[in-house]
Amino acid sequence: MKAREIAVTLPHPALPGADWADCFETLGVEPGLTAEAAARRAFDKMPGWVGGLMALRNLLVKPFGLKGDPEAASAGAPRIGMFPVLSSSPTQYVLGFDDRHLDFRIVVETEKLPDRRTAVRMMTLVRRHNPLGRAYLAAIMPFHKLIVATTLSRVSD
Repeated sequence: MKAREIAVTLPHPALPGADWADCFETLGVEPGLTAEAAARRAFDKMPGWVGGLMALRNLLVKPFGLKGDPEAASAGAPRIGMFPVLSSSPTQYVLGFDDRHLDFRIVVETEKLPDRRTAVRMMTLVRRHNPLGRAYLAAIMPFHKLIVATTLSRVSD
């Protein structure tokens, strides 16, 4: 099922100081899907091309002292894929971390629909700290939207 972009209202409790956000939703996912299961489907095994983009990103940001290694970013906390789990409930998982240039959260939410299907929403929240954060977000935006569409399609497979 194709994902559609939906409106986001800021501030959001997952990152109250966020100054940028987007959210995509897919409908028609199987009944009873939890937020954890949706997040794992989306992020546990990313396609190879996403891994390649992330490796390139890590090389490019290293001179700026930005976090790149998922192990270092999570500091031993549980992770889903490369993202540390910051909070969880059956209907919402919040992933992400804080860095020098920006802080980000990925909020994966599930909602039971009246027709026994499940809606899955994936929201990205960003708090940019400086010009590097603004430039970084602008540079990754085309890839971000493609990755979100890909990850949401994996949830409904």
